[in-house]
Amino acid sequence: MKGMDLSRAYCERYAASLFAGGLEGLRQRCALGLVGPGSECLGFDDQISRDHDFGPGFCIWLEPADFAAFGAELQRRYDELPREFMGYRRVSTPLSGKRTGVFDADEFRMRYTGLASAPSSSKEWLFIPQQLLAEFTAGEIFSDPAGVMARRRAPYLAFYPQAVVQKKVAAELAGMAQAGQYNLPRCVRRHDLVAANAARAEFITSLMVVMHLISGVYMPFYKWSFRSLKERAAAPAALVDSIGYLASAPVDSVPQELVESLCSLVAQVVRRLGWAQTDDDFLLTVAMEICRGIPDAYLASLPVDAGSYR
Repeated sequence: MKGMDLSRAYCERYAASLFAGGLEGLRQRCALGLVGPGSECLGFDDQISRDHDFGPGFCIWLEPADFAAFGAELQRRYDELPREFMGYRRVSTPLSGKRTGVFDADEFRMRYTGLASAPSSSKEWLFIPQQLLAEFTAGEIFSDPAGVMARRRAPYLAFYPQAVVQKKVAAELAGMAQAGQYNLPRCVRRHDLVAANAARAEFITSLMVVMHLISGVYMPFYKWSFRSLKERAAAPAALVDSIGYLASAPVDSVPQELVESLCSLVAQVVRRLGWAQTDDDFLLTVAMEICRGIPDAYLASLPVDAGSYR
């Protein structure tokens, strides 16, 4: 059983009991669902996922005033719910933190965005980590009659403003140029395979970020980045296969022509978007041209690598 289906069934079975006996009106003012870290929120969970941070549970989000008034009592009731359901028992680890239960909706949003309200400037948008926005916008809201979470998630579900996307793409292109077009072949020539592998990993990560960005999808935590590229960013099969080969081949046997062909492909995409016109496929050149054309004075003034995934 998929984790999201388990969470939804558990919520449907037990949510009503949480609000019985004096809290019935609160249910119409809160949101129920499952949002946050965890493969089940991306739909990627499988049998292997069940050994940690998996099992029955759901989130209850309250407006700040309701959380102050009723949060402790609602959490007490939630903690008394069965830990086992439909044959599954909640498995938590010390690093998982609080993933289910009762939350102040404002504090929950701040956990992922660092902001008390929707971003009001390109600067605020630029520095929210993509992997955190992937978590905040993933998952499912089961019930939200008052729009508690709908209002808070809507700006992020709409994705970054285009100028921010351009800046982030430029930052990743600069990273691809440095790692793949410059450092990778130099490290291989020096027979420094540890450094070469590090350069290859940096190149692949930046490439996957670019493909997510131009698809309007936040790239998640590295463990799920490649699967997300295939299933959420809908990358072409040929690109996916090339990345798979690039990642798995001995680093000193990777043809530099493959790296350059991937860079050329990305440069072509950027040109089709109208963000650059240069015929040069060295991606630092492309990145600099993108930056010069960004219609936002603040973003255009930043170093080319500002706003990268890392």
